[in-house]
Amino acid sequence: MSYADITVRDPNPIKRWLQGRRFSDALLALKIVPPAQGAVHVLDFGAGNGELIRRMAANTSLEATAYEPTPDLMAEAKVNLASVPSVCFVEDLRGVRSESFDYIFCLEVFEHLPPAETAKAIGDLHRLLKPGGIAVVGVPHELFLPALLKGLFRMTRRYGEFDALPRNVLAALFGRLPRERPTGEIAPGVAYHFLHLGFDYRVLEKALQERFQIVKKWFSPFPLLGRALNSEVYFLLRRV
Repeated sequence: MSYADITVRDPNPIKRWLQGRRFSDALLALKIVPPAQGAVHVLDFGAGNGELIRRMAANTSLEATAYEPTPDLMAEAKVNLASVPSVCFVEDLRGVRSESFDYIFCLEVFEHLPPAETAKAIGDLHRLLKPGGIAVVGVPHELFLPALLKGLFRMTRRYGEFDALPRNVLAALFGRLPRERPTGEIAPGVAYHFLHLGFDYRVLEKALQERFQIVKKWFSPFPLLGRALNSEVYFLLRRV
């Protein structure tokens, strides 16, 4: 099963719509803080199959870098972006020059990272952004009523797993994190949480504030409802 099969081509129409909305929310950054004239240097941090870059390239002149440490996803990204010019593919950021990018997009990444990996990723974002550059971080909202709704949906698909256990879902409903969140490896030596339940966007927000100015924060797909009934939260960050 490809990455697209569980995102933009998922059998569930609501999940497909939400995935499309994630791209729309992320690309709002280009309207809120418009790019300067000329080619825009963009990094997709955790690019998956490269769909964000593909959509962005349709309307923006850009020089894009797709960072994806997982070989299978990187292979999908290269196929998906084969017709998009000026795309660089990297599996390791250590060789990428500091202060290289006007914009960095990091969608659906931090909820998978244990604390040490989270700190490293935040440091990478800060190092790679140009001074005054913009980063967009999008993560799932896994607490309170949204956690209950997501938990009920997951129970219909895989009842009994960590994120589909009633006791864990109820803990998240009341703003408490389940104990011992499962951790595996997405690549050799790369620790990873495969399931979203147990992620707390409030902890990430505090960590981001230590390195960036939060220009804008919003919930999605229904911003006026705030955290009450939304599945995602976005941070528009500026490096200062």
